[in-house]
Amino acid sequence: MRYSALRVIKEALTGHKGWTPAWRDVAPQAHYDYIVIGGGGHGLATAYYLARNHGAKRVAVLEKGWIGGGNVGRNTTIIRSNYLLDGNEPFYEHSLKLWEGLEQDLNYNAMVSQRGILNLIHSDAQRDAFTRRGNAMILNGADADLLSTKTIQKRYPFLNVDNARFPIKGGLAQHRGGTVRHDAVAWGYARAADQLGVDIIQNCEVTGFRIEGGACLGVDTSRGYIAGGKIAACVAGSSGRLMSKAGMRLPIESHVL
Repeated sequence: MRYSALRVIKEALTGHKGWTPAWRDVAPQAHYDYIVIGGGGHGLATAYYLARNHGAKRVAVLEKGWIGGGNVGRNTTIIRSNYLLDGNEPFYEHSLKLWEGLEQDLNYNAMVSQRGILNLIHSDAQRDAFTRRGNAMILNGADADLLSTKTIQKRYPFLNVDNARFPIKGGLAQHRGGTVRHDAVAWGYARAADQLGVDIIQNCEVTGFRIEGGACLGVDTSRGYIAGGKIAACVAGSSGRLMSKAGMRLPIESHVL
């Protein structure tokens, strides 16, 4: 089913009887070529692009809860590419370009809103830092706009530029930045991945890994053992806890935001 304004009108006039589930409710198969652990934005995007860009056929996403109910369940996030380092800026600029076409690609309203992002400058040191950042953005092909106090006062009259504690001395704006709704992103990717044949298996927690001769053969789950050719861990802040089940201690630490 393709979503459109005409479809919404038709369903409204016919008692909303034509809507179908956004994705299938499937039981896990015994074996997949690719198993993606984690049904958040990262895991579902991994499965979707595996199927769409690389032609992968037997792909499963395992989610311990329900789609949109984990860390991806936060209401909004900032989308931007206002980074300083050469290793970061091109990565996030490519990501921002994906955001800009995401809703058309998925045929789903992820509430992408490019309302812009403004970082305020409150000190001379911050001005130097944001000037460097803005120049790095421009050198990497991203949009950056260094604003004066006068311009900020004109564009955003609700801001008190003369605040005694935090006077506004300028700002760095990226007008293509904005916000998006996290759980809607997950639902959109889940729906699009399902249409490409990806099995999305909810309430399926990975409890262990079957490893022989240094190779991972599959995963033990709350719904039984599932064999896999390649296995991806896309569980964000739970990465360390999950990979400890495979005997791996990751050099990362999770922080609650």
